[in-house]
Amino acid sequence: EVQLVESGGGLVQAGGSLRLSCAASGFTFDDYAIGWFRQAPGKEREGVVCIDSKDNSTDYADSVKGRFTMSSDNAKNLVYLQMNSLKPEDTAVYYCAAVVTCGPRAQAMVDYWGQGTQVTVSS
Repeated sequence: EVQLVESGGGLVQAGGSLRLSCAASGFTFDDYAIGWFRQAPGKEREGVVCIDSKDNSTDYADSVKGRFTMSSDNAKNLVYLQMNSLKPEDTAVYYCAAVVTCGPRAQAMVDYWGQGTQVTVSS
């Protein structure tokens, strides 16, 4: 059974940092790329970053470039999202997902979603 379980969300002040974790099971990172997505209240879900170990490619949304860093521990099937210099507009539910392939249409290529973790950034 494929599972993705996020953790590490919470409340943080603007300018602060959080690290999200995603524990994946039932597949390996050779099978899928891993993406982080987020959905803010009243907005559509959007891609944040996607990493594909098959070609070592990483795609970041322009809104998070230079502030967010995605990494993975392939041996443990864990991925992380280090979020620095957080802004109130980063407030959202963050999801990790198993993606067939990264790219502009990554969200349409998701096979499995995690349950999400709330990140709230206060001003």
